[in-house]
Amino acid sequence: MGGQMNLHLTILFSCAIILVQSLNEEGNILLEFKKPLTDPYLNLQNWNSSDSSPCNWTGIGCNLDYKVVSVHLSGLNLSGSLSSSICMLPFLMKLNLSQNFISGPIPNDFNCFQTLEVLDLCTNRFHCEFPTQLSNITSLRELYLCENYINGEIPDEIGNLISLEELVIYSNNLTGEIPSSIGKLKRLRIVRAGRNYLSGPLPVEINECESLAVLGLAENRLEGPFPSQLQKLKSLTTLILWNNLFDGEIPPEIGNFTSLEVLALNGNQFIGAIPKEIGRLAQLNKLYLYTNQLNGTIPIELANCSSAVEIDLSENRLTGFIPRNLGRISNLQLLYLFENHLQGHIPEELGQLKQLRKLDLSINNLTGSIPLEFQNLPFLKDFQLFNNHLNGIIPPFLGANSNLSIVDISKNNLVGSIPAHICKFQKLTFLSLGSNELSGNIPHGLKTCKSLEQLMLGDNLLTGSLSVEYTKLQNLSALELHQNRFSGLIPSEVGNFRNIERLLLSHNHFTGHIPPEMGKLVKLAAFNVSFNRLFGGIPQELGNCIKLERLDLSSNWFTGSLPGKLGMLVKLELLKVSDNRFTGPIPGTLGGLGRLTELQMGGNFFSGSIPVELGQLTALQIALNISHNNLTGLIPTSLGNLRMLESLYLNDNQLSGEIPTSIGVLPSLMECNLSNNNLAGVVPNTPAFQKMDASNFGGNNGLCVLGSNHCHLFPSPSSAPNPGWLKETSEKEKIVSIVSFCIGVISLTFIVAVCWVMRRQKSTFASLEDQLKTDDLDTYYFPKEGFSYQDLVEATGNFSDTAIVGKGACGVVYKAVMTGGEVIAVKKLKSRGEGASADNSFRAEISTLGTIRHKNIVKLYGFCYHQDNNLILYEYMANGSLGKCSMGTRRLACLTGMRDIELLLELQRDCAIFTMTVSPKLYIVT
Repeated sequence: MGGQMNLHLTILFSCAIILVQSLNEEGNILLEFKKPLTDPYLNLQNWNSSDSSPCNWTGIGCNLDYKVVSVHLSGLNLSGSLSSSICMLPFLMKLNLSQNFISGPIPNDFNCFQTLEVLDLCTNRFHCEFPTQLSNITSLRELYLCENYINGEIPDEIGNLISLEELVIYSNNLTGEIPSSIGKLKRLRIVRAGRNYLSGPLPVEINECESLAVLGLAENRLEGPFPSQLQKLKSLTTLILWNNLFDGEIPPEIGNFTSLEVLALNGNQFIGAIPKEIGRLAQLNKLYLYTNQLNGTIPIELANCSSAVEIDLSENRLTGFIPRNLGRISNLQLLYLFENHLQGHIPEELGQLKQLRKLDLSINNLTGSIPLEFQNLPFLKDFQLFNNHLNGIIPPFLGANSNLSIVDISKNNLVGSIPAHICKFQKLTFLSLGSNELSGNIPHGLKTCKSLEQLMLGDNLLTGSLSVEYTKLQNLSALELHQNRFSGLIPSEVGNFRNIERLLLSHNHFTGHIPPEMGKLVKLAAFNVSFNRLFGGIPQELGNCIKLERLDLSSNWFTGSLPGKLGMLVKLELLKVSDNRFTGPIPGTLGGLGRLTELQMGGNFFSGSIPVELGQLTALQIALNISHNNLTGLIPTSLGNLRMLESLYLNDNQLSGEIPTSIGVLPSLMECNLSNNNLAGVVPNTPAFQKMDASNFGGNNGLCVLGSNHCHLFPSPSSAPNPGWLKETSEKEKIVSIVSFCIGVISLTFIVAVCWVMRRQKSTFASLEDQLKTDDLDTYYFPKEGFSYQDLVEATGNFSDTAIVGKGACGVVYKAVMTGGEVIAVKKLKSRGEGASADNSFRAEISTLGTIRHKNIVKLYGFCYHQDNNLILYEYMANGSLGKCSMGTRRLACLTGMRDIELLLELQRDCAIFTMTVSPKLYIVT
């Protein structure tokens, strides 16, 4: 019994020895290779030393003799480092470790493979110079090192891999030139080395790679002319050189690349014309020449590329017409010609491209109408023609026969209505028809287009209302209806726009209140309802739109106080509430809007003091405007913290006290209007204030501008008859000043007398004073030679910016060329909320200039009060204005009373260029 037991133990022990010994050397090599690797998901847990063979392990492939010939461990989330022990597998032909997280260097002795043909280490985290040691694996046919952090130059030793057929090393940090030794690789078929930092020209020797079919070198720093030497490579089917520094012209020899199927030269610096020889590439499938500096016309020979599927010539300087025969490329699916200088009509022959899916002809000078044939293209998805000069209608059945996804025909001259079937198949995601002259209502099919993500119809003549139907578009992120003729209420259902990010409704005729349901739009980033007829208060719920970046409520009839909850909109960059009827104090909570770059609150009835918290808005850069309100108290010194502020408007309030020096030293300040307040003291003598015109401080009793001789223009109410500045001067200066004053009085008396005589002689004209005494500027006087308001509109190009000849604190001056050729100057006084009070400046200026005549005073032709615009007509000054003198021109624009007449007399002495006279012909212009 005992003997039998010993026999069994002996047999078991022998079997165990046999089992251990059966794990061949290759199995042990693999276990050694696994040691420095980390396997977090236990993908290699079946690599067990007790197994009889590694051939059943994950990723291991064996031949019929149970020899390991392949190791495929791609995408197993392995990390750690690479061991060279795997080199000892004598029959290994393929090693694939791609798409893992293996890091560190590639070992120096990782080169002792005897039969390895394929090595794939792509998409890992190897950090090292190009592994020169791999050049010793002469059996390699495919080498993949892409998407790592390999740096340095490609070594000359790469030429030793005489069996190499594929070299894939893109997305690394390789530098230097491509070695000429690459020409030794006669079997090389594929080179993909894009997205590196390779530089210099292509080596001439590369044309010796006689088997080369694919050459991909995109996104490097290669330079030089187009590599014409590659025409010797008769097997070359793919040439990808985009985003490099190649320059010069594309040579006619391009026509010799007769096997080319893909030619990508985009993103270089090629110039000249597209060679007509490109039409010889009959097998060309994709042609990408965009983003170069190509000029000339599109060669008609391009239509001979009958196999073309995609043609992109965009972002160049191409001129001329779109060739009609491009409609013969029957397989064409993509045609991009945008951002060139193409002109003429869109050929209707393009409507024959039945396979066309994407057409973009935007940003050109195309004219004429949109071919009706486009509405019959069955596969059209992306249709963009924006920024051209197209007219006529949009094809009425556009979208009825195709799954349109993107349509942008904005910024043209299109008329008519929006096609009713543009979203027939509910695939439309982006529709932009803005800046045209489209009219009528939005079709029902578009209001119910559930796939819509962005609907941009601004700047048209569309009518209708913001109907409840829109609010059912749950995917809508942008709705732009601004500058149209929409009317009605903003419905409470607007709160259903749960994904809306941009809602632009400005410049329409919307009425009623902002519904409190707006607070549900938690993704809203931009909300603009300016220039409508909205009234009532601002709902507190608007403060719940915490992602708001731009909020514009200006130019409506809103009343009540501004909700303090707006201070919770911490992402706000722009806030405009100007030209409304808001009352109460400015909420101090606005000081919490740390990203605000522009704050416009002018033209309201805000009262109380300026919150010191506004000094916390350190990101303010464009403007802080709280002018034309009823603000009182001191200007807070905390505004001196706004170091980036460029424009500050506090004018036309009731502010008192002195101007803080901290404002005058703001480094970015270019404009600062503090006029028409109750400020006193001395204007800080800072560089910023020294550059500003004195009119920015006018209308403040007791405010003195140092460095000028006009402190007497701003006396303090408690000042003595002799200005204080006289007491501080020397006796000699006092005498000069007194004599000058006497001469001024005598001159003024003489001028008044002359004016009285002239007025008696010109009694045939209506008295301007009599007309002003009525206090009703709508009581017009029409002389036979007067201008009409419409004449002035046409003569100034509808008060275009190109007609501006000067700007001031009280208004803008335009050059007006009348129909008879006469040139006059038209001053348009600023509206409430922007500058000085329109009525006061208007009456003061025509009263002053209309009651004096002097050879050095501007000639007044007439004036006009038309609806909301106050206009004053002067003789045009061809040789300049007072802006060329230190006194400035804006002071003259706001003159009032006898002291202003004295100033005019001083100006005529100081500024010789100001040589105008008052005309006795005073017109009231309608």
